[in-house]
Order: sequence, then structure tokens, then C-alpha cells
Amino acid sequence: MSVHSEIKRVTTETLRKMKFDKEKITMLTAYDFTTAKMVDAGGVDTILVGDSAANVMAGFETTLPITLDQMIYHTQSVVRGTDRALVIADLPFGTYQSNPDIALQSAVRMMKEGGAHAIKIEGGKEISKSIKKIINAGIPIMGHLGLTPQSIYQFGTYKVRAKEEAEAEKLINDAKLLEELGCFGVVLEKIPADLAKRVTESISIPTIGIGAGANCDGQVLVYHDMVGMNKGFSPKFLRRYLDLYTEITGAVSQYVKDVKSADFPNQNESY
Repeated sequence: MSVHSEIKRVTTETLRKMKFDKEKITMLTAYDFTTAKMVDAGGVDTILVGDSAANVMAGFETTLPITLDQMIYHTQSVVRGTDRALVIADLPFGTYQSNPDIALQSAVRMMKEGGAHAIKIEGGKEISKSIKKIINAGIPIMGHLGLTPQSIYQFGTYKVRAKEEAEAEKLINDAKLLEELGCFGVVLEKIPADLAKRVTESISIPTIGIGAGANCDGQVLVYHDMVGMNKGFSPKFLRRYLDLYTEITGAVSQYVKDVKSADFPNQNESY
């Protein structure tokens, strides 16, 4: 068993040490108290309160509609269910891109009201002023490069990013810039595995991959995808560890039958 599994609370410094020790970092999403309790009890190192809540919790097509108030609510719920994992919360679209002062206000709200231990924001050089302002205020930031879902309408597709050398070079430079600015880590989403390896080896802060191969310092999946609750989503990078969609719909179906047939509740289940 890793020494890191014995610590009381994972911190950004823990993650840096894990990279140095070549111990892989684990991350899953959570958006509510009950899920956070289970994910934390399972031993995950970091929990991401992702703006993917817009998709899996609210049914939106993209992550863009979710608000800062809604993200704060989800983060509060997760923090209350967590004893050990580092809780990182996404700042949603529109809360940091336009103005460094607005970015800092958003980050402060997420830390003060949401109770997050750190925040995550998407982008590189183009948001460097916002990153600098937030970090100078003492708020830890995890970056996010590659496929950045908040920019989906700019990209026009969810396909793999940075296949061409020019975009790959920009991504490497952005990763180095994020480190220079003081970010404690960076998510690499849907980029070629060889590029993710180059990035991971070129910076001293941890990389967390999703669809970025096995050479990142850690991996993240959306909890609902990992446990098979999301039936229609099957990207190449996803490994399903359960088929909860089938299990839950089967249980609900059995409950309906038992109530309809007057089998539930039985004498032992009545007062």
C-alpha cells in the first residue's frame, strides 16, 4: 500500500511528491454528497467537481450553460462528503476568460462559498493574466489543455486535439507556461499519447490524462461513465467498471412489479 493512502488529506504538495516518486495519481468526478462519500471511501486521490455536471446532472449538450452559483452548490455538496481527497472545482465558462478581476472574484467565491481546495480552468497563454491574478491571491490552480470543452463551439468537434505539429508545439509551450505561472498540475484531454508523454516529461508539475494515454502522471474519468450509468457515451478512452444502468433499471423494474403485485411491502416490512 502506498504511503500516500495513509495521509489524512491529499494536498497539492502530495500530488507533486507523487509525480516525483512516480506514483500514479487517481481522479474521478463527483457532483453530490453521496457520490463523493463513496468515491472518497474508495481511495481516490483527487475529486474533480467538473463543469461536466452540466451534461451528466442537468442534461445539457455542452458544459457552457452551468453557472458559477450552480458549481458552488455542487462543490459544497462534494466537500461535505469528503475526508481525504483533494477537491478541485471547475470555474465555469464566462467566469474567468474576459477579465482577470472577474476571474479572481469567481475563484474567491469558489473557495469561500464552495469550500474547494483548488480550482481548474481551461486554456493557456490566452488566459495567463487571469491565472497570474488568481495564483497571486494564494488560490491553487490546475490547468486544462488539449480538448477544452468550454471552447467546443470554437473547435466544432470533440475529436482528438494537437495532432498537427503547430498545435502540439503550442500545447507544450502552454504547459510550460502554466508551470511558470505557478499552476500545481494540468489536465491533458484527448491528445495523442506520444504528445502527452512529451508534455509530462517536460514539466515538473503533474499531468492528469483523459484520453491522453498511459504516460501521464495520473488519470481522470467521469464517475457516471466509469460506473456505467451513462448508456450512450462510449469513447475509446473509457473503461467501464460497472454496468449500473442495467442494474438500476432492473432494480426499478422489479420494484414496480413487486408493488403492482402487492408483494411489497410484505408482513415483515410492515409495522
